[in-house]
Amino acid sequence: MLKVCHILSGDLWAGAEVMSYHLLSELNGAPDVQLSVLILNEGRLSRDLATAGVRVQVIDESIHSFPKLIGLAREFLRMEAPDLVHSHRYKENLLALLATRGNRQVALVATQHGLPEVGRRNATFSQAMKSRINFYLLSRFFDRTVAVSHDIGAHLAQDHSFRNNGITVIHNGIPIPDAAPRDDRGSCMVIGSSGRLFEVKDYPLMVEVAALVCGESKARFALAGEGPTRQQVEVAIERHGLREGFTLTGHLDNMDAFYRGVDIYINTSVHEGIPMTILEAMARGIPVIAPDVGGIREIVDHGVQGFLIRGRAPRDFAARCLELIENRELFAAMSTAARDKAVKLFSAHHMADNYHRLYRELVETRS
Repeated sequence: MLKVCHILSGDLWAGAEVMSYHLLSELNGAPDVQLSVLILNEGRLSRDLATAGVRVQVIDESIHSFPKLIGLAREFLRMEAPDLVHSHRYKENLLALLATRGNRQVALVATQHGLPEVGRRNATFSQAMKSRINFYLLSRFFDRTVAVSHDIGAHLAQDHSFRNNGITVIHNGIPIPDAAPRDDRGSCMVIGSSGRLFEVKDYPLMVEVAALVCGESKARFALAGEGPTRQQVEVAIERHGLREGFTLTGHLDNMDAFYRGVDIYINTSVHEGIPMTILEAMARGIPVIAPDVGGIREIVDHGVQGFLIRGRAPRDFAARCLELIENRELFAAMSTAARDKAVKLFSAHHMADNYHRLYRELVETRS
C-alpha cells in the first residue's frame, strides 16, 4: 500500500486547489493508495474532499504560530506514517520539509503551479526573497518538483539551478463532462473568461477587446470571478460604454452553467502555467483565444483548438474573436478539436496516472 499525504493551504479556491481536488479525488479510487490530507484552513477544499471520502485533517493556521504548526504537522505525519508527502505552495513546502526533518524514509514532492509574480510593479522585497528561498529548498531538499508545464520546467532548470532529474512535467487535468461539443450558436455570441481578478490576469485588456468586438458585432462578454482589480475592470467598462455588453458575474459556484452559456473563451493573462479554466472550456467544446505565453501553447495549437496571440494588442485579440463569430465552419472545427484534445490529453484520470507512477517511482527508489 502506497501511503501519500498532501499538505495544502485551502484558503483559496484557485488553480492549485482545483487541481489538487481533482487529483485527490482520482487517487482516492486507487486500490493501492492510502491518502491523507493536511489543510491549514477550513473552507471549500476541506469540505469537498471530505465529501469525496478523502481523510482530511484541518489545522487552523489563524490560531497557531508557525512553530506550533510544525509541531502539529509532525504529530499528524507521525500518526499517518506516509511514504510520501506532497505539497503545493511556499508555506506548505516549508512546512512539509520541517515536519519531516530527520525522517529519511519519507519522499518529498512539490508541485510548482506557476511562475512567481515578483517582476510585477508592486512586488515587494519579501515576496522576491520568499520566491528565492522556495526554489532553493525545492532544488536542494525535495526528491522531485513537478512543473505543470514544460515552460515552468525550463524556467526552474535555467534560472534556479534545478537538476534535470529533479523536475518532472505533469500537465494539469480535469474531469471531462459528458456533454458533447456544442454545435448551436445563437445570433448573439458570448465571449467569456473566468478567474481571480488579479493584475496578472489583465482583465482590463479583455474590456479593450470587448469594445472593439462589440463595435462590429452583436457579441456580448462575460467575466466570472472576484478579486482586487474588479474596480479597474468596472472603470474600463464604464469608459467604453459597455454596461449592456459586458457582464461581471462575480464569484460563481456553478461554473458548468457559466461555460454552457459561453461560445468563445478568451484569456488575457500576462503569464500562465496550465490554466484550469482553459481546460474546462476546451472540454466543453469552446474554442480558445489566448496570449502565446507560458504553458498555454502546450494546450492550444494555434489555428486548431483556437488562436494564440503574440503581443498584447487588443486589435489582434478582437480580430480573432470576429473571425470565429463570422466563420461558422471554422468555429465548429475548433470546437470539436478543443473537446478532442481535452479528452485525450488533459483528463483528471490521465493526470492522476502520471502522479501515481511518479509516487511509486520515488518510494521504490527509497526502499
